[in-house]
Amino acid sequence: MPLYIRDDSVDGLAEKVMKATGAKTKTDAVRAALLAQLEAIRKKTPLIDTVRALQDRVDCLGEADPAFDQKAFSDEMWGDSDVH
Repeated sequence: MPLYIRDDSVDGLAEKVMKATGAKTKTDAVRAALLAQLEAIRKKTPLIDTVRALQDRVDCLGEADPAFDQKAFSDEMWGDSDVH
């Protein structure tokens, strides 16, 4: 079944994609764009998996040092160790 683009803005986008990609026709441009979008969706990692991977990386760092003084660390980093 053919695809008819009846929206001028969508037709304009197809024209821009055709020129940007060097496609010979709007049909080729639309096909390539749709295939690229499907591939991007397939490759997308679910958020739960991304969060789980980050949690695993944080766990590898070990426990936080309860004696760590963030203020002193920041002052030293900025060269403000004598300011109080």
